[in-house]
Amino acid sequence: MKKALLLVSILFISVVSTACINKFAVQELNNKAKSYIEQGDYENAIERLKSSADLDGSVFETHYNLAVAYTQAEDYQNAINSFRKAIELNPEFADAYYSLAVAEEDFSIDLAKGVLTIDENGAVVRVDEETLQNQDKITLSDTAKQMINDLLSDAVNNYNLYLEKGQNLQDGDEVRQKIQKLIEEQNENQQNTEG
Repeated sequence: MKKALLLVSILFISVVSTACINKFAVQELNNKAKSYIEQGDYENAIERLKSSADLDGSVFETHYNLAVAYTQAEDYQNAINSFRKAIELNPEFADAYYSLAVAEEDFSIDLAKGVLTIDENGAVVRVDEETLQNQDKITLSDTAKQMINDLLSDAVNNYNLYLEKGQNLQDGDEVRQKIQKLIEEQNENQQNTEG
């Protein structure tokens, strides 16, 4: 009996120790990533935050910071996925909806400008600078047009959720104007798709 109690207590202590070590490691990785973000080194920030998420995928801040780093690196698909994970973990954090909407809006802008395109396999790829400069006219595929529409719609929804969940928002009027502008862009894009 004493031996069984000792084994259980050793097992419990090791689980608690592992949890503490993981929490410390997650915090260290997040701190290092923050430093990289401040330096503009998004690649290293992303790697640290991905490692942090691997250690403990339940930390809201890790996913939110990872999404911010992806947004800064203009990797919008991963940013959007990371913001969605952050929102799943903390659905009441209004700023996550705002940040998600910004990533969706930026993604749609880069698609519309031809900075990003959709290849024959449906993957989003960055257009190299030389090709971009040598283009006279940007021709968007129907898939790109539909993606832009979807991104604008999602951005409008997420800006509205930000307004709904936020309290005492200083930028409420500005966000409402942004929503109106996006709805107009979406309607224009829809007309171009149908025409």
